Amino acid sequence: MSRHGANRPLSIVGIGGTTVPGSSTEQALALALAAAEAGGAKTMLFGGEALGRLPHYARGLLADLPEARALVEAVRGADGLVIASPGYHGSVSGLVKNAIDFIEETARDDRVYLDGLPVGLIVTAHGWQAMGSTLATLRSIVHALRGWPTPLGAAIRAADGNFAEGADQSALEQLQLVGRQVVEFARLHKRAPSITFTGPVEGA
Repeated sequence: MSRHGANRPLSIVGIGGTTVPGSSTEQALALALAAAEAGGAKTMLFGGEALGRLPHYARGLLADLPEARALVEAVRGADGLVIASPGYHGSVSGLVKNAIDFIEETARDDRVYLDGLPVGLIVTAHGWQAMGSTLATLRSIVHALRGWPTPLGAAIRAADGNFAEGADQSALEQLQLVGRQVVEFARLHKRAPSITFTGPVEGA
């Protein structure tokens, strides 16, 4: 059956975390993916431990790196993504950005990069300023990869720790909504007819 088979469950891939085991970022990502699963999707999480095994991205690495191949193949088969990053010095962490850079391996695929895919975004940080700028950066990255950031981007004020128990209800609702929106938009995209560009826009 093809990737877009009508009876195949939606595949949602989560990418994010930190080098700290059980970080708030990874816990937040897991909560969003749990909401996606509740919506009928199959999920896969690439957390901090997996991302930490990736070398700095360069072309031609996949042949010798099973971890990198697994990430790229998961993205190739995905109907949607959720990306979660801590706000480090006002921007995306190097660990998460490096993982995103591996999506360059899909540049020559039939579906280039994240073309047409919904992408949910999550940022965790101590301060609101870092969250705002990091979320804006993630949106720009997703746009550059031809993806569609979902309407809600979750900005969670939390330090690394027992996030799942410590988060307030508002934070949990944000994360659950991110997961649900990715599934809802992925389902709509899967059902929609393809749009083909056939020539210049009239009057342009």
